[in-house]
Amino acid sequence: MEAEEIARLLNAQPLIGSAATESAVVAALPNARIVHLATHGFLSDFGTGIPGALALAPSATDDGLLTAREIFNLRLNAELVALSACDTGRGTITGDGVIGLSRAFITAGVPSLLVSLWAVPDAPTQELTVEFYRQLETHPDKARALRQAMLHMMQKYPKPRDWGAFILVGTAE
Repeated sequence: MEAEEIARLLNAQPLIGSAATESAVVAALPNARIVHLATHGFLSDFGTGIPGALALAPSATDDGLLTAREIFNLRLNAELVALSACDTGRGTITGDGVIGLSRAFITAGVPSLLVSLWAVPDAPTQELTVEFYRQLETHPDKARALRQAMLHMMQKYPKPRDWGAFILVGTAE
């Protein structure tokens, strides 16, 4: 499982399955140095006016959708957020750029994001993100780590549709 493998690499405790409620994730976010969310991404604005949401486990106190609007209101200290889900780098194009999950996390204080530009297949995405973190251990430059992970992926998956959706938004250091 992606979250467990990455948690081992980062020496972290993952929130998985029914434990990954919106309220539990939101409570953990401000204290995290690296945030990796392996879930489903949505382009819909769900009536908030800002496109983008991440599916989490619902609970009695929340709907299980962490929307871009909700993220805009958070204050985060993470140096990196990786959104291992479909379409997380997309949003509404305006004169100020793309408004969506990326902008929401940057506004919340995150300097670097790993996001996708289209629907991504599960197995190659899991392999890419795990390899990204392996590369990050030896290459602290996030852009270089992503490049190395993509070069590694090309060996097994020659078609870019399997690994080329991911981009780094923000700073590479």
